[in-house]
Amino acid sequence: MSNIVQFNFPTVIRFGIGAIKELPQHLKNQGKKRPLLVTDPIVATLPFFLEIVEDLKKAGLTPTVYAEMHKNPVKSDVMKGKAVFAGADCDCIVGIGGGVGLDVARSIALAINHHRDLFDYDDLIGGDKYVTEDVPYFVAVPTTSGTGSEVGRSAIIADDVTHQKKILFSPKLLAGVVFADPALTFGLPSFITAATGMDALTHNMEAYLAKNYHPMCDGIALEGIKLIAKSIEKATHEGNNAEARSDMMLASLMGAVAFQKGLGVVHSLAHPMSQLLDTHHGLANAVNLPYGMEFNLGGFESRFEDMANAMGLKNGNGTQLIDELFKLNERLGLPTKLSDIDVKEEHLDLLADLAIADFCHPNNPKPVTRDNFYDLYRSAL
Repeated sequence: MSNIVQFNFPTVIRFGIGAIKELPQHLKNQGKKRPLLVTDPIVATLPFFLEIVEDLKKAGLTPTVYAEMHKNPVKSDVMKGKAVFAGADCDCIVGIGGGVGLDVARSIALAINHHRDLFDYDDLIGGDKYVTEDVPYFVAVPTTSGTGSEVGRSAIIADDVTHQKKILFSPKLLAGVVFADPALTFGLPSFITAATGMDALTHNMEAYLAKNYHPMCDGIALEGIKLIAKSIEKATHEGNNAEARSDMMLASLMGAVAFQKGLGVVHSLAHPMSQLLDTHHGLANAVNLPYGMEFNLGGFESRFEDMANAMGLKNGNGTQLIDELFKLNERLGLPTKLSDIDVKEEHLDLLADLAIADFCHPNNPKPVTRDNFYDLYRSAL
C-alpha cells in the first residue's frame, strides 16, 4: 500500500440489443462520411453485416469494406488495409468482428499516420514511444463474445514468415466508442460460441490470478467468471437466448478490461499453437485452461476458492474447479486433449520453445520454465 498505482477504465460502451442501429448517426455526428469497415472474410458475407452496410448508405455515408485477412492476422493484412483506406479516401475506421477483425482494424488505424515498419511499434521493444501522431477516428463493433478486443488498446499481429506475434499498443488505439450489440452474436455456430466463450473465461481467470496489483480488475474478473458460468452453455446450445448472449458479451468485455492486469501460463501455451498449427485461439485456450490452472493451484488456494464460488461451486476448492473446467469443455462439445486437435509428440519441443518466448507468462502468479511448458503440453497431449 506504499506504492502509487494508476487505474484506467475509459472506454465508452453502448450496450444492448439494437445498439448497432446507432452507428450511422454516430458517425455523422462526428462529421465522418467515408468509413472503412474492417472485418474478416466470413463476417463480410453475413446478413447482419450487409445490413450494417445498407444502413450506412441509407444515412448518406459511403462505406468501403476491407475483409482480406488470415485467421491469425499477419502484417501484410494490415498494410493492404492501409492502402485501401488511402485509395478510398476514408476518414474513419469501423472494426466489426471478433479478435481478428478488430486487431486488424486497430492496426490499420495505427498505420495510417505512422510510417515506420509496423513492427517498430511492437510494445515488447518499447515501440509505443513511436506512436506520436493522431490516428483516424476508430469505432469497434464486437460480433463474438471472447477476446474483448473492442475495449482494448492493443492488437496482436504476426510476422508473415516466422508467425511470431507482436503487440501493437497505445492508449491512442482505444475505440472512440464501442457498439456492443448481443444480437450480432445470435447466429454464431455452437463451436465458435463455445470456443470464444472459453477464451473469455480464460481471460477472467488468468487476470484474477495475475501477479500485478489491481483490485478493480479482480472484482470485474470474478463477476465475469460468474456470468460465464451462468450463461455459456445456454449461449452455446440455445443460440438465440438473448439473456445468455448478453451475459456472454458483458463477460467478454469484462475479461478484456480485467486482463490489463495481466494474463499468464494458459495464454503462453495457446499462442504457440496458433503460430505453429494455426489453431483457433479460443480452442487452444479451452483445452489448455484446466492444465494451466492445475499448475497454478499450489500457493494460491484462496484465489481458486474465490473462482470456484464464482463458477457456482459453493464452498468449492481449486481441485473441484479444475475438474469442473474439464467437464465444462465436455458439455460444450470441446476437446480436453491436445491430440484431439492435431498436436503431435514431435510438436512439443518447438511449442515449448515458442511458449517460453511468449509475452504473457511473466505475469503468471508463479514462474514458468521451458521444462514446465514442455511438461504441460505433454500432460495435455
